[in-house]
Amino acid sequence: MMLGRPESSQQTTARDTRYDILFEPVKIGPLTARNRFYQVPHCNGMGYRDPTALAHMRGVKAEGGWAVVCTEQVEFHYTSEITPFIELRLWDDRDIPSLARMADKIHEHGSLAGIELAYNGMNGANLYSREVPMGPAHLPVASFTYDPVQARRMDLQDIRNIRKWHLDAVLRAKRAGFDLIYVYAAHALGFLHHFLSRRFNERTDEYGGSLENRIRLMREITEETKAAIGDTCAVPIRISIDELLGEGGLYKEEVEDMIGLMADLPDLWDVTLAGWENDSRTSRFAEEGAQEPFIRGVKRLTAKPVVGVGRYTSADRMVSLVKKGIVDLVGAARPSIADPFLPRKIQEGRFDDIRECIGCNICVSGDFTQSPIRCTQNPTMGEEWRKGWHPETVKPRRTDKPVLIVGAGPAGLEAAQTLGKRGYDVTIAEAGTELGGRVLQESRLPGLAAWVRVADYRKMQLAQLPNVEIFFDSRLDAGNVLEFGFPRVVIATGARWRGDGIGHRHLAAIPIAEGACVLTPSDVMAGRRPAGKRVIVWDDDHYYMGGVIAELFAEQGYETLYLTPASEASTWTRNTMEQHFIQKRMLEKGITIQSFRSVDVIERNEVVTSCVFTGREERIAADAVVLVTARLPNEQLALDLLARRDEWADAGIEDVVSIGDALAPATIAHAVYAGRRYAEELDADPLPDGVLPFRREIAELLPLD
Repeated sequence: MMLGRPESSQQTTARDTRYDILFEPVKIGPLTARNRFYQVPHCNGMGYRDPTALAHMRGVKAEGGWAVVCTEQVEFHYTSEITPFIELRLWDDRDIPSLARMADKIHEHGSLAGIELAYNGMNGANLYSREVPMGPAHLPVASFTYDPVQARRMDLQDIRNIRKWHLDAVLRAKRAGFDLIYVYAAHALGFLHHFLSRRFNERTDEYGGSLENRIRLMREITEETKAAIGDTCAVPIRISIDELLGEGGLYKEEVEDMIGLMADLPDLWDVTLAGWENDSRTSRFAEEGAQEPFIRGVKRLTAKPVVGVGRYTSADRMVSLVKKGIVDLVGAARPSIADPFLPRKIQEGRFDDIRECIGCNICVSGDFTQSPIRCTQNPTMGEEWRKGWHPETVKPRRTDKPVLIVGAGPAGLEAAQTLGKRGYDVTIAEAGTELGGRVLQESRLPGLAAWVRVADYRKMQLAQLPNVEIFFDSRLDAGNVLEFGFPRVVIATGARWRGDGIGHRHLAAIPIAEGACVLTPSDVMAGRRPAGKRVIVWDDDHYYMGGVIAELFAEQGYETLYLTPASEASTWTRNTMEQHFIQKRMLEKGITIQSFRSVDVIERNEVVTSCVFTGREERIAADAVVLVTARLPNEQLALDLLARRDEWADAGIEDVVSIGDALAPATIAHAVYAGRRYAEELDADPLPDGVLPFRREIAELLPLD
């Protein structure tokens, strides 16, 4: 089979002057931010365990043009820590060097370094320190895992103590070199938020009751912080404008009154929503700029600058925010992760080069799984020091040997664009007529439209690379590959969903009667639909796909029953903070959800299910079953080539490597990372036996007693 038609090229344009407003300097107390791009504090799963990796990650943000680059939460006292989450710590002077390393990396590129001091109080069970948590009231700790621990009510001496501990941490932060030192009262994740909200604060002393009393502690800590370091450092307050609970929690009008009472005391107001899951909703549940109605109006309450977030990737939208007087600085966490060089690309008019955040929250999952941050769009995120990867620069090629990539899904596209930038001649053979693979298919499902940005960005990059050729309608077999004789062959042919029931629950195929209508997500995305209207979706994958497929069928008028052996729908999405949003939407669409159910036998018009605990069976009538279980790599081409390995030398082939889903199916982020890794490591010197392929830091041992 011959290779098909090549793809056309595309050009970029210069920046229009209307974006100049984004590059105006902004005064923040005694400091000046060089532009309006502000990386607000965000977690990363590295914290105190990986301080150098974290310092380099923040440093790359500064290099990319963010005028202010902040830490994540930094625990300032051992009596409030949030194990198992791995954040930064500033418990005593020994923590200063690792934080100073971060501040230094940020300063290297002319940016201001911000630190978010945090005392989680009722949000932390103190599983490491084993100290009794404290808060404004006797209440269970509000952790993500329902820990069987309660916080005790702080007395006035406790409040005096916490004020001193905060001030001690402020002085340490200044010694570490930070420019902005936060008073953190947001996201329902810290003691100040708990004092502000009547949900948590039922006190009758001077720290409870009236609005003035509930802000008293925030005022005292802000005044003490300003008095200690306000001549050289800026003091922002980060506050949540709404808990989205009506008058049962903090709400916009009440928080605006709080801001009004302290209007010009801090040097900046950083405005968020609470809780964190509302502030960082995925693109399935919030559009770009969804927080604007809440942020709007804050600037009229204060003469100090205001920063807010909204997953902004559009320069035009950013300009509008500033011109309308909604914010002074454009805040970003996730967009700065997807593209650390977003400001510089806007400044240089390189809009086609922007990696737009897709709002999948795979970055957040690093924090929830205590693992280094990763990003679907930006595979270098978290690897800046560990592997020496950079989001914008790659080392030049080491040979002139061309590369054939079979498959143009996320792994193949990432490998191609990175290899092309290294200077390799690359040929992509795509069996279909479009670029994107699974990304293109999945982005057409309910709520996932933004995910197409993964393909769009890489298409733009490939269009600028004259050394990369793309051929469509090119389904290759082993004979074709041997005939072409490329020295390097990359198999990026993706994967397909299984139709035999094998997954987490069943490790062997389940009985399926002849004539039963059984579909997989692959079938559904290809347009197949059942004749009858009663559909069971069995989700043994537990990420987003099962819930999305159920939504699709419900929207198309099917009577949809969702079964899962887990305790809830799409349970792994707790790590992306959207599980409760998913389950709510499914129920609102009329989908029936049954948890702890196993699908064991599929008959023609009936499914045999069982309770995962008792094994008690139940028969459910169904016209069709969609199995969302496991996937199989599309590995036939790779296997066929391996079977003909003795022909490689004569054909000029040196190696054949499978990457991404074609090797082992996983997330889109895994696939993009696999493509980047292949391209980064091609022609690298082999590592000596036993040497790790990444750097890590080892804790220093203290002397034995």
